[in-house]
Amino acid sequence: MIQVDQSGLLHALVLDGNGGARHVEHADLAMLELGESETLWLHWDRSARGAQQWLRQASGLSGFACDVLLEENTRPRLLNLPGDELLLFLRGVNLNPDAEPEDMVSLRVFADARRVISLRLRPLRSTEVVRAQLDAGTGPRTSSEVLLGLADALTERVDDLVTVLTERLDEEEERVESDERYTPPQDKLLALRRQAASLRRFLLPQREIYGQLTRHRLPWFVADDTDYWNELSNRLIRYLEELELIRERINLVLEAEERRMRERMNRTMYLLGIITGFFLPLSFITGLLGINVGGIPGADYSFGFPVVCLIILATAAFQWWLFRRLKWV
Repeated sequence: MIQVDQSGLLHALVLDGNGGARHVEHADLAMLELGESETLWLHWDRSARGAQQWLRQASGLSGFACDVLLEENTRPRLLNLPGDELLLFLRGVNLNPDAEPEDMVSLRVFADARRVISLRLRPLRSTEVVRAQLDAGTGPRTSSEVLLGLADALTERVDDLVTVLTERLDEEEERVESDERYTPPQDKLLALRRQAASLRRFLLPQREIYGQLTRHRLPWFVADDTDYWNELSNRLIRYLEELELIRERINLVLEAEERRMRERMNRTMYLLGIITGFFLPLSFITGLLGINVGGIPGADYSFGFPVVCLIILATAAFQWWLFRRLKWV
């Protein structure tokens, strides 16, 4: 018998076919025999040496399937294997501490009629949701329903994140509309747009996966599974539309702010131009009379200063009338 390192197994559950499950120890896997209505679900830590060793030596999977499941980098996709087996690669929202939600966590799954083998690198709450359902007796009954349960839990987390992004953007739009002096933080809006783009990057191929599972039904799927896969596909389409709308709304807010700043700058330059044009003749008069040479008119006249003031006031009044007539002010 092959000796396998026992580290890396997160949980082993035998589904009873009625929504419940019993836990199995690692040592019992080699001699485990499933009942007629039972299904085995094994969940592993992909980084553990024991998980990699068990997958290659004791799982019974082909070398190709093991290589694909243990790839360092992958993207959401679906692979059909001989014997009505499939490999399913999904992404979920990263809700781990100090992690960015859009840095999505990968879940890799092998499934056939009686067995589901899932692997993850970082903790994923969606698997815990399905496990809690099984512990409560309300979980999936077959391997196809395990896939549906995992996909549904992953999609539910996406819904929560899309809602959070939408609410943040709503707050910024309301402040921009209600306060003309408010300047939306560009770095915050760009961060929202980056999150929306990152989510869309992974959700778009995931939607295609759900569409494929809707169109190509495997023999061991439950009768109404395709309806649920279709519903998940429609939900992802709605989230993708919401994310695209978020990106468009952010662009509109940034464009509106840029236009407002341009208008403010143009208005400021316009006022500076008017002020400069208004004081240019007055500066010319005072500069001309202020040169320190002989022959300045009124230098010896006792009322010279009041006369000059009256000339400046008259010039200013004429300029004001002229600017109003030209509709510059």
